[in-house]
Amino acid sequence: MSEQKADTGAWLAVAAGTLGALMATLDISIVNSSLPTIQGEIGASGTEGTWIATGYLVAEIVIIPLSGWLERVFGLRTFLLVVAALFTGFSVLCGLSTTLGMMIAGRVGQGFTGGAMIPTAQTIIATRLPRSQQPIGTAMFGATVVLGPIIGPLIGGWLTENLSWHYAFFLNVPICLGLIILLLVGLPHQKAEPDELLRADWIGILGLAAFLGGLTVVLEEGQREQWFSSSTIVWLSVVSACGFVLLMIGQWTARRPVIRLKLLIDRQFGAVVMMGIVVGMVIYGTSYVIPQFLSQISHYNALQSGKIVALMGIPALTLMGFVPLLIRYVDIRVAVGFGLSMLALSAWIDTDLTSQAAGGDFVAGQLIRGVGTIFAMMFLNQAAIQSVGPEHASDAAGLFNAARNLGGSFALAGITVLQDKRQWFHERRIEETLSANRGAVQDYLAAQAHGLDGLPRALRSLGQMIQVQALTMTYSDLFWVLSVFIGCAIPLVLFLRPLGKGAPVATH
Repeated sequence: MSEQKADTGAWLAVAAGTLGALMATLDISIVNSSLPTIQGEIGASGTEGTWIATGYLVAEIVIIPLSGWLERVFGLRTFLLVVAALFTGFSVLCGLSTTLGMMIAGRVGQGFTGGAMIPTAQTIIATRLPRSQQPIGTAMFGATVVLGPIIGPLIGGWLTENLSWHYAFFLNVPICLGLIILLLVGLPHQKAEPDELLRADWIGILGLAAFLGGLTVVLEEGQREQWFSSSTIVWLSVVSACGFVLLMIGQWTARRPVIRLKLLIDRQFGAVVMMGIVVGMVIYGTSYVIPQFLSQISHYNALQSGKIVALMGIPALTLMGFVPLLIRYVDIRVAVGFGLSMLALSAWIDTDLTSQAAGGDFVAGQLIRGVGTIFAMMFLNQAAIQSVGPEHASDAAGLFNAARNLGGSFALAGITVLQDKRQWFHERRIEETLSANRGAVQDYLAAQAHGLDGLPRALRSLGQMIQVQALTMTYSDLFWVLSVFIGCAIPLVLFLRPLGKGAPVATH
């Protein structure tokens, strides 16, 4: 491979890796808008239906850090061909599901196989492109990571409204077939290393799976299960804690740990991981909060909400062509600081919500959020790899991608807790201001009772109004908390080291 110019096969391989990463990130959220419909057709309750999304996230977050080790065991091309074929099969299983068990099995399988395609996309960029062209591949990969969770609800909502929810899964079949062809043409065969199975850090592998799997389920389901009042959450917390202990044992005893947590001690890499968690919180948190607000307050359907969320992707598409130049010539500290500042500003803009707010009120915030996400995510990805040596790049990519997804889980867990507590708080404060002895309150109820045929209906109407106002104030609080979290992370950019003008870009 020329150091100056990659051949056609190399670019086909990069396209394959990018396509696989896009599918994996897209399928995280593609079912969100169609969940009520799916639950109704397979006979699942609302609580049971959440496992359709949670199962995918848990499996994905477990496999991402293990992908580097699995690449070495099977060889990159063989590994990707296997996971692409399995991802196709699990997608078909989801589309054909008639029971909750079938659906969860398919989604867990999708998570395991799809999650493996995210960090391996970076491997292809690093091994198939010369350093002078790696920024282009990095831009392609970064855009997919940003766009996937954003356009997922839009595509899922459109398919559900116009065709059927089944096509949200069947859509993967032709894409996976194209992916397999690109892999066969663009990636050379690599020798497998089965001896890695014998030398593997099995204690660390078991610990990693138990720790991340248990932690993710606790974060996703904790609020619904009333946290530690639930025996399930207690036992999963114990499993997660034991997994962490096993992972630590593997770090000290294994010749080659499954993933090197010592990298987190490096202050630059540790800062990058912390900022990655924050960016993950913003991406997944806002993709959850905005549709919820538009559904509950503005009465938007899934497709309408998906269009507003997808606005965040416009800057990603617009800036993608400029990202290689930006990576080369803009100081990482300036770029990441600017990106995080834009994310904080976008959250702050959305703190001034009213019960009359609609999709148009989120346009400015979403566009600013898209700009901030591109700058923060693209440059943090580079900083993650640059902060470690080439021999640890695989571990760094796995840790950084896992941190981003964990940030999403932290955000959803925090949002559900805050939403319950702040809504209750605001309802009580509003009720305290509406004394039954006040003339204005009595006049309002009398007028409503006359128009609604009775005082009971008037009281119910007043109660609904209080709930709407309290919920609106709660969503404003959530955006305020997000802006504060982002603001607190901005000083971490001081730990980053500049690449230097025109420095070559390393990826996975």
